[in-house]
Amino acid sequence: MATVTVDRMAVEVDGQGDAVLMIHGLGGTSNTWAPQAMALGSRYRLIRPDLPGSGRSKTPESPLSIGLFVAGMAKVCQVLGIERAHVAGHSLGTIVAQHLAVEHPNLVRSLTLYGPLMAPADAGRQGLRDRAAKARDEGMQPIADAIVQGSLSSDTRTNQPAVAAFVRESVMRQCPEGYARTCEALAGAEAADPARIRARTVLVAGDEDAVAPASVARTIADRMNGAAAVRVLNRCGHWIPLERATDSTAILSEALMARG
Repeated sequence: MATVTVDRMAVEVDGQGDAVLMIHGLGGTSNTWAPQAMALGSRYRLIRPDLPGSGRSKTPESPLSIGLFVAGMAKVCQVLGIERAHVAGHSLGTIVAQHLAVEHPNLVRSLTLYGPLMAPADAGRQGLRDRAAKARDEGMQPIADAIVQGSLSSDTRTNQPAVAAFVRESVMRQCPEGYARTCEALAGAEAADPARIRARTVLVAGDEDAVAPASVARTIADRMNGAAAVRVLNRCGHWIPLERATDSTAILSEALMARG
């Protein structure tokens, strides 16, 4: 495994074979995909960036935006010589992935989206701006504690304490200003048009996901004219790649092996 820097983004690169670009969500890092990377790294070339403002990547002086994230992912692929890639996304990363598929259709070979979102509802946009202010004023610990309580399933909190601790640590160790700007980027997000996505798509939802309910995945699939498959995992909240790591890996592996 190697870490390279692309436009001040830290990017984990591991393995050989078909490229898989893995885009984390708000409060995540490249390590959101650790279970999948450990299982699939021997068969694929896994590309796991920390988005600008997240994890080990620097926070630009200019505001963050979905457009900046999309351009960053395209730049990562260009620098690494990747002309075609499977793309996996989680939460915010699913919005980035959908825009990437629309704007760079020749780059995106398939989409596997966990906790998929189109864009925040109006009430959610204000909530994200309020959270940005909270990160700046109070730091990350109260936000991390609230996310563990509000975005993980009850089963995960009870029976997978290591996952709950991992999520808490992932959020708590974010740079408050970088996290705040990422909240603001998500608050300003506009939806890509699912009907314009041509890549094979699998939408994975958790049955206890209060952030991106399964109904959102079904709406996206409907707007793709039924061209996307929807999978709903039981006893699962929003951090699907971690909460249901084995199932998430199996679904991604199946998507990567499919032809087309």
